[in-house]
This record gives sequence, structure tokens and C-alpha cells, in this order.
Amino acid sequence: MQQPPRTLFFGLNYPPETTGISPYTAAMAAGLVRRGHHVRAVVAHPHYPEWEIAAGYGQWSKRESINGVALHRVRHFVPRHPAPLPRALSEVTLGLRQVFTRWGRPSSVITVSPALLSSAILRLRALLTHSRTPFVVWVQDLYALGVQETGQGGGAATRLIRSVEGWLLRSATTVVVIHERFAKRVHEDFGVPMTRIRVVRNWTHLSSFPPADVAAVRRAYGWSDEEIVVVHAGNMGVKQGLEHVVNAGRLAYHQGASVRFVLFGEGSQRVELQRRVDDQPTTTQIVPPLDNDAFGNMLQSADILLVNELPGVAEMAVPSKLTSYFASGRPVLAATDATGITAQEVHAARAGIVVPAGDPAALLAGVERLVADRQAAARLGANGRRYRETVLAEASAVQRFDSLLSDLTTDDAAKHRV
Repeated sequence: MQQPPRTLFFGLNYPPETTGISPYTAAMAAGLVRRGHHVRAVVAHPHYPEWEIAAGYGQWSKRESINGVALHRVRHFVPRHPAPLPRALSEVTLGLRQVFTRWGRPSSVITVSPALLSSAILRLRALLTHSRTPFVVWVQDLYALGVQETGQGGGAATRLIRSVEGWLLRSATTVVVIHERFAKRVHEDFGVPMTRIRVVRNWTHLSSFPPADVAAVRRAYGWSDEEIVVVHAGNMGVKQGLEHVVNAGRLAYHQGASVRFVLFGEGSQRVELQRRVDDQPTTTQIVPPLDNDAFGNMLQSADILLVNELPGVAEMAVPSKLTSYFASGRPVLAATDATGITAQEVHAARAGIVVPAGDPAALLAGVERLVADRQAAARLGANGRRYRETVLAEASAVQRFDSLLSDLTTDDAAKHRV
């Protein structure tokens, strides 16, 4: 009787974290379980985006099971303020913990990047002890490009990260990326053959939103019927450049525009953003993270959903919030590089409009443009929902990953029979 595939995941983030990469890693692992895999995952304790280990976690080692996935959580260093150097140390300590766990005899190993440095450490271990096992790097963000685009590292740091990232991707059996533009960058920037790159799109990790009581939600948050509410959901980090949204709210206040910008979530910049909001009059409101039901209700109760990126951010990541935005049926306003991945995705879905990043006046003008034609805005929202239901289907992504692993293990077995 044929044994089920034994798939070993390594990653940084996993539920109960609800934002960022966590939902995708967990959904893929659970999806492979449903397709007959025996899946183990060695991950960190939940800590993102608060950068504080969640209550009930933090043990040196903890085992649990979620949706059939056997989880082994390991304690690693979690910096209170994730500046580049502490964050690098965090990834190294995670990698060292993961390296010294029991791997067993997996059919394939999948490591999720970020975290890049822990993934590189794991690759070294795999080359020493599991050199015949297919090793897949699932790239959610491009590290070197991110450091370059956000200006968080000097030339030497960028070169070092680029060197590590290039070695990891070239040494992997297969590199899985979440967008066609990532595939091109991995090939051109790091010399990985296109034959070893696969595209598996991210998806909306939440189920279809039940209809929200929009009037009740708006009352609960103090939003009047006359206000245009623009919501930005998710991480409040450097690459989001949300200080420009606070400035747009300040501009709206001084112009007497009935536009409210709402930022909800957590992240390294949240305290600074709150200080800016408290410092001078602005129509910007900051809301703590929400559970899935409240999250869906807020998205549906907004007039416009905002993706905001730091000027210069164009290629490093595909914002995971877009998949949830599309599910809500609301139009999207993207303040980003006109030639970048985010803009391309919004245009591909025909779900919104794009304005320049880092320009509060352009952001406010984009809001006014969308609300000037409510019927056109509704069509954009409907287009996004349709894109989510077709292109961004979870079942399709899991099937593609399952087929990839099947091909890799079949090819590996054939090689060793020769």
C-alpha cells in the first residue's frame, strides 16, 4: 500500500495570527492534508503584527494540531521593536531552533520566505542531512528588493541580503512565487532558471463575507452617513507609508472635506502613527485589530478600501489585503507606484484606481474621483469580487501546489532508481 506524502513545512507565522503570511501557510498546509498528505509544520509562537508573543504561548517547545496539521512551535527571539538588526537576529534564532528539531524522513520540505535567514539556515541543514529530499522555497516577499525599496539598509546590508537570497533561491529544487512579476524578478535578478520557478497565486483566506448591517457598523465606529469612509486594513509597517494617509486626513480636515481615513491593524509604526494623529487635527482614525467577523463587517461598511505604499515600493510584495478587499465588493484606491505589482493587480482585476504614492493631495483627489460616480465605483467593487472568485480561488492554489510536490517526489524517486 502506497504511503501518503510526508510534507514538512517550516515558517515564521501561523494562526492564531490572522494577518500577513500566516493564513496562507496554514490554509496550504491544511489543504494538502485534505489531499492526502501527512503534514508537519515547525513554526514560531504567534507574535505578529504586535511583535509580542500571544497569551498562552511562549513555551520553549509546544505541540498542537490545527486542521490535521501537526504543529511544533519553537520559542525564538521576538524583538519589541523590529528594526533591521533585531529582526535579523530574530530570524537567525528561529532558524537555529528549526534546524535542531526532528525532521524525520519527509517526502518534501517547504520553507516560507519571509523569514529569509531562517530559510537559508534550513537549506544548509537540508544539504547536509536531506540532500535527496526536494526542497521548495515559497516566496511571499522578495527580501533584497524590500530592503532596497524601503531604504532600511545600507549598501553593505543590501548586498549581503541579496547574496543570501540569491544562494537560497538558486540552491532550491523549486521556487514557488505568488505573482508572475516575482517569477521574472527571481529569474532576472538571481539567475534561477524559469524551469525551476512556479507561480501559485495567493487567495482570499476568509470565507465569503455574510452581508453586514452597514448602518449599525458605521454607528458603532462613529461614522456619519455623510462621511466618505476610506479604510486601510492590516499591517502598519514601514513599507505601508501610512504617515501620508494621516497627512491626507489633515488636508481633508483643513479643506472641510467629509472624508474619514480609518487605519486598523497593528505593526511597528502604530504608536508613531497614533502620535501623529493626536498631534494635529486630522480626519484619520486608528482602530485596533479585529476578529474575522468584525473585519468583514468593516470592509463592507467602508466606501473605499485603501492600499497605501511607501514611495519607491513597487516590486517587493503583493499586498495580501487585496484578496480580502476584492471579497468585500468595495472599490479599491491604491496609492502606489504606477508600474508596480500592486497597481498591476488592481488594474488586472478592474477593481479600482491608482494614484501616486506619498502624495496626500493625490490621495484625497482619488477619493473624490471614486465617489463622484457611485455606479462606476460599484462596478469596480463587483469586478474585484468576480476576480477573487475566479483567479484567486484557494482550491486552485492548493491543487497546483499538490501537483508540484507530486511531480518533484516522482522525479526524485525516478532519479534514485537509475
